[in-house]
Amino acid sequence: MNSYIQRLTKDVLAGKNILFSQAERLINAPDDDLLLLLDGANKIRNRFRGNKINLCSITNAKSGKCSQDCKFCSQSNFHKTDIKTYSLIKLDKILARAKKYYQAGSNRFCIVVSGRALTKNDFETVCHAIVQIKKRWPNMRRDASLGELTFEMAEKLKLAGLQRYNHNLETVEEFFPKICTTHSFDDRIKTLEVLRKVGLQICSGGIFGLGETKKQRVEFAYFLKELNVDCMPLNFLNPVKGTAFENNKPLKPFEILKTIAMFRFVNPKKQIRICGGREKNLRSLQSLIFFSGCDSIIFGDYLTTKGNALNDDLQMIKDLGLKIR
Repeated sequence: MNSYIQRLTKDVLAGKNILFSQAERLINAPDDDLLLLLDGANKIRNRFRGNKINLCSITNAKSGKCSQDCKFCSQSNFHKTDIKTYSLIKLDKILARAKKYYQAGSNRFCIVVSGRALTKNDFETVCHAIVQIKKRWPNMRRDASLGELTFEMAEKLKLAGLQRYNHNLETVEEFFPKICTTHSFDDRIKTLEVLRKVGLQICSGGIFGLGETKKQRVEFAYFLKELNVDCMPLNFLNPVKGTAFENNKPLKPFEILKTIAMFRFVNPKKQIRICGGREKNLRSLQSLIFFSGCDSIIFGDYLTTKGNALNDDLQMIKDLGLKIR
């Protein structure tokens, strides 16, 4: 397996695409070969993405009370969890959170809301927030994740100054009905098509540990490659009590690292962002995500769970000899 990984690394560094069967062998690599796999993924990241890490911060601007039944989500009305629920927060609170992360060193801020789609009034508030963020902190990149969009809504967001939109597909089409029944995989694809037509950058990835197979993870990596999305956020299930997946067994750290590395081999030039579940599932091995090929992280808290202290993540990146983009 050693020579196999080394050969694939050379192929990717030379600009070649690896085959599906080869990617499948990588995600199933023996634990004894993990360090060699990470070495390859790290070299690929350095070649195509450099040694600079993107810090993306998010704010849960509207929490809970979601009509959708995504089985992993603590914000669904189908689940009984102890999260805080609230309507869209005021404009000044959104801006205060953006300022906090900007001053901490984040170079991207994403406004996230629960639910399938926003009301007209809430949508207008978000657009106004984007205008203000652009005006006050022009160097901070502006993202949003607001559910499904029409063409007109996407155009208005872009006009306000939005640069990238997050709309995760979560998993492959075959497995999707097992994690959500209130909307379809095609519904999510339609929003991505709208974003493409308008010319907004696309941030779309998924969550692992839902019961999908390793082969389906490889299929997902290739599907995102085919879609040519700009950023691939990878989440790893942190089971929340009260959700349908509360008893799912968390993925082991080595399995997570192999999944990230496989994504980097398949998508050498794309931004790969490690998001939810990093702290809970990787614990003392968190720093290895960068050697697995990651070049971006969520910086700060998540939607309903806490992240690392900001200074801890900054110190980790510095200790690794990496820089903030």
